[in-house]
Amino acid sequence: MKANQTWITEVTLLGFQADLAVECFLFGLFSLFYSFTLLGNGIIFGIICLDHRLHTPMYFFLSHLAIVDMSYASNNVPKMLANLVTQRRTISFIPCLMQTFLYLAFAHIECLILVVMSYDRFVAICHPLHYTVIMSWRVCTILAAVSWIFSFLLALVHLVLILRLPFCGPHEVNHFFCEILSVLKLACADTTLNQVVIFAACVFILVGPLCLVLVSYTRILVAILRIQSGEGRRKAFSTCSSHLCVVGLFFGSAIVMYMAPKSQHPELQQKILSLFYSLFNPMLNPLIYSLRNAEVKGALRRSLLKERPM
Repeated sequence: MKANQTWITEVTLLGFQADLAVECFLFGLFSLFYSFTLLGNGIIFGIICLDHRLHTPMYFFLSHLAIVDMSYASNNVPKMLANLVTQRRTISFIPCLMQTFLYLAFAHIECLILVVMSYDRFVAICHPLHYTVIMSWRVCTILAAVSWIFSFLLALVHLVLILRLPFCGPHEVNHFFCEILSVLKLACADTTLNQVVIFAACVFILVGPLCLVLVSYTRILVAILRIQSGEGRRKAFSTCSSHLCVVGLFFGSAIVMYMAPKSQHPELQQKILSLFYSLFNPMLNPLIYSLRNAEVKGALRRSLLKERPM
């Protein structure tokens, strides 16, 4: 049986399968969103690097989030845009697997960075006197490094499990990029182990961190309500509500995509939710943090005033 298998060398990304006019409209719309994603996250990363007032643990992790969002979008969106304006929508199988690997790695990193950011806010609000000791630069560097290393190792586990499978067709991926569940449908062997590992990883990387975030913010809420100063309470609420918006968007779409019961149109559901991952979340994150964060807006204002000629 193995001798008769034909190994695929490239696959076709079916994308949105819409009319030409609709795909041209989507190309323009998604190109605009992608530009905003790169611009917004690039500005956030730039002002954090340039403004010494933002050289704190919270903004250190926010800069990592900006890098992840730009990388995440750049892994999926350019190929999607190219496929919207060309009839040849193929991708070689090795680059397809690399796209899957990077997609998983950046998704895992974002989960862990969001958890670390919630822990940072918990320490800052609930233990302010010990904040500089607990969240030292050494601790922050270790937390960031562990998040990146662990995420790539976990994505590597998924990749190794995919590579053990024989792929002999079909040659079509019903998605706009090589998403892992869509890639597994190309295998001509049992993928139960892959599915079990994906579910277990979701429990570990989604449900566990989400529970930690909710516990942290429950204690943060109690601590905020005890703050006597109205200005201090407002500032704490502003910072934490921004983070909760990002957490809700990211974890909500991820849990629905990988852990909720499948709808009658699973392919369409996966494509829509993947757009949240690849495009909408990375674009919204800098808007949420900049519009609801006085320190970021102040740093941006100072940067613009420096550039203005006297």
